[in-house]
Parts: sequence; structure tokens; C-alpha cells
Amino acid sequence: MDNNFEPTLKTIDDYNGGETQEKRQTIRLVIISILVIGLTYSVAIRSFATADDQITGVPDLVKRF
Repeated sequence: MDNNFEPTLKTIDDYNGGETQEKRQTIRLVIISILVIGLTYSVAIRSFATADDQITGVPDLVKRF
């Protein structure tokens, strides 16, 4: 049984450095976009997800004992 619908390495355009410049630019754009989105999320999490270690309005309990 011959499966002609499956691609082989010789029929794939991107095999062995044969990709086009447009495909390279698209991949670079996707990678840079993912890095920028990740950096944005990490900065947002650091900015908005900080919590104080002390409860405000309560005297320091360690100094009393």
C-alpha cells in the first residue's frame, strides 16, 4: 500500500535550509512576540501581585515579648 498523501523530506519546502525569507521573518516575529508578551506578564505580576509582610494597624508582636 503506497501512502502518497504523506509528505516526504524531499517534498517539504523547508527541508535542509530551503525555507523562504518570508517564513524566517514570520518565525522571528512569532518568537519576539511571545517574548514580549511574557515580559509584559512578568512585569505586571511583579507590579500588581506584591503583598506586604506586615498587617497594618497591628503593633509589632515580636517587640512585646
